[in-house]
Amino acid sequence: MEKKDFSAYVYADNAATTRLSETALEAMLPYLTTYYGNPSSLYSFSHESRKAISNARADVAAVLNADPAEIIFTSGGTESDNMAVVGAAKANAAKGKHLITTTIEHHALLHTMKQLEKEGYSVTYVPVDGEGTVDVEALKAAVRPDTTLISVMMANNEVGTIQPIAEIGEFARSKGILFHTDAVQAAGHIPIDVKAMNVDMLSISGHKFHGPKGVGVLYLRKGVRITPLLQGGGQERGRRSGTENVAGIVGLAAALKEASAEMEKETARLKSLVKRLDEGILQIPYARKTGHPTNRLPGLASYVIEYIEGESMVLHLDMRGIAASTGSACSTGSLDPSHVLMAMGIPHEVAHGSLRISLGKYNTDADIEKILTELPEVVALLRRMSPVWPGNK
Repeated sequence: MEKKDFSAYVYADNAATTRLSETALEAMLPYLTTYYGNPSSLYSFSHESRKAISNARADVAAVLNADPAEIIFTSGGTESDNMAVVGAAKANAAKGKHLITTTIEHHALLHTMKQLEKEGYSVTYVPVDGEGTVDVEALKAAVRPDTTLISVMMANNEVGTIQPIAEIGEFARSKGILFHTDAVQAAGHIPIDVKAMNVDMLSISGHKFHGPKGVGVLYLRKGVRITPLLQGGGQERGRRSGTENVAGIVGLAAALKEASAEMEKETARLKSLVKRLDEGILQIPYARKTGHPTNRLPGLASYVIEYIEGESMVLHLDMRGIAASTGSACSTGSLDPSHVLMAMGIPHEVAHGSLRISLGKYNTDADIEKILTELPEVVALLRRMSPVWPGNK
């Protein structure tokens, strides 16, 4: 079957995944072809693989202001979230079985909490305000004598709101409660300092910052105990068994290091592109932006456009050569509106018209102009077909 030509396609769904950077690809190639040895083997051929992992661990630690021994490589954000939450909950079950999280976490976290509830744990889901910011006072009030873990995402993957992680971390530390943050959407896009943020555990995933898919990191602060999810050969100091994805690990570290070095310049550029998006999209009648107006990820723009279905909007944009998403990309196929928007108090019928445009290092001014040309036409087309659009009555 002949492959479709996507050379003129506008990819604006970088919150779902990103194109592999040239830097990451170049770093990975030798470990896919030349130095392909198993890093656990004793012979000299595997020394290069083992050394590459060690160097990558040091690079990731430097970006996060961590110690290399605190970096555990995983298969991605979902595993890192599960490893942190399940591992910490089970390791500390004797102290208590009450956990705290928020209503807007990624499903990798929320579904894990629901599973733990089935196993006898108690979970408090703290609300957020209309801009998607967690209610810190409600979180503090939720703490009980048997609370052992708090988990709050660093930045929301749907609306981009950045949470007050340092404040929550300081509170958790003062209470002797472990604190985990899902930084999958934040890593590579905003500065992260695990020491300054008082974080005990932190999850990231390579494919969110122009690294490869299938590889992630769990930062685990020294002295924090977790029960491993996987049993096997005892890799990653016995904390995560399984033969290491050497090329993926090298690619993740290279991409994270590159993103960190480019962050200041790239943040300014992305904010400029999003400002242009706002100027155009908010001229569409009954369109508004969601999430915090300023305290948000630089390249993520989220809107609700009333009187249309988000799924139809995304499909019509695709037919016009634009990739965007409605709600969470990981929930594609669901007819339910975004749980994040609902938690923010946006009405059910309005939340159905959500649109997320997320930009990355390869997006250009021309991409923005194409979106601003095509989107109003798509909205107008769908509204002409809508039985609820006031103009049709």
